[in-house]
This record gives sequence, structure tokens and C-alpha cells, in this order.
Amino acid sequence: MRSPPIASGGARSRGSDRLAAPGRLARRGPGATRRKDTLGGRLARKLARRMRRPVRLRTAAVVGAESGDLPAQLATLADEYAADVAVIVVGGNDVTHRVPLSASVAHLQETIAQLRSRGTEVVVGTCPDLRALRPVPQPLRSLAARWSRQLAAAQAIAVAREGATAVDLRRSVGPLFLAQPNEMFSMDRFHPSALGYRRMAEALLPALVAALRTPDR
Repeated sequence: MRSPPIASGGARSRGSDRLAAPGRLARRGPGATRRKDTLGGRLARKLARRMRRPVRLRTAAVVGAESGDLPAQLATLADEYAADVAVIVVGGNDVTHRVPLSASVAHLQETIAQLRSRGTEVVVGTCPDLRALRPVPQPLRSLAARWSRQLAAAQAIAVAREGATAVDLRRSVGPLFLAQPNEMFSMDRFHPSALGYRRMAEALLPALVAALRTPDR
């Protein structure tokens, strides 16, 4: 069965849904050189197939972004633009760049609050498990793993506080990245491969579907 068409930008079309994707993994980059292979592209396509209607993807993500970049990414969206649902995946660069946990969470929470004020449901993929970054030597890798767990836990609390939905990527896809690093990572050994993005999209999809099936949608 062919998926419903995917468009980007513009006002809502009759019988379609709008998906916004700020964060760090939804744009073309290492592991996803084609738009359809990005996390945002994969989610839009899977969501359209599941909902049996078109999904219009608006990507504000920047590869390498930190949580502190989220407000600026959101500002690139027109004031009148309001997605039906937004997906945010952020945190890995906050850990590797040693961004204070409180600052990282505050930026995420601010972004969720702004999206929610526009009437947008929000799904957040929390910080992945950085134990899988094999090129990072010990003991730095163990420290990064601990910091990533702490950030993911803090993100989940902030997400719940703002009435959004958190998806624990450490639990849902972390074991795959640990067991199959050659398949799940791109050539740079830091960003996901096409298969890695596919598995992440599969983990995030149920929460997006549930968000679009809320009574007021």
C-alpha cells in the first residue's frame, strides 16, 4: 500500500496533519543524506501511513544542535504556524559539550511550553544512552553514560510537567546501538545510520499516533 503524500510547510490542508521537528536529528546529515531517510522524514511517512492521511512535515532541526538552540529553531517557524504534533530529540550534544543539566532542561521545558501554547502536542525522545559511543575512550565513556542517564531522567520529569509525552530512547533503542554498533551508527560513529534512524522512528511513532488521536484532535 502506498503511503499518503508528504508535503512541507504551508497551512493545514483538509484531512491532513502537521508535524514539526525541532531538535538535532531531523535534518539531513551523517547517516541520512536523503530527506526521506532523516528521522523527521521517516516519522512523517510512517505517521501518514498509520493515520491514513497526509502529513505535512516542517523541519526546524539542525544537526549538532544543543537544547539551548531550541528557542532559536522555534523562532524560525511563523508566528501563525501551529503543528498538530511536534517531535523533539535532543540531549546527546548537551552531554558531550558539558552543558549544565539545569540549563539544558530549562531550554527544553521553555520550548515545550511555547509549542503547547500554540496548541501543539509534543513528543520528546529523551537523551540516548552514550555508552554506545565506542570511539570515546574510558573513563570518559562511562562518565558520558552516567550524564546521559541523568539528563534523560531530568528531561522526562520536565516533559511530564509540561503535559507532553516522553519516549525513553535509552531503553527502547539503546540496547540495539550497544549490540549492533556497526549497523546502527553512521561512518562518523556518533550519529545514527539509516537503520538507526529507522529504529528510532519506530520507537517514537506510537507516542505520535497517540498524540494525534487525543479527543480534541
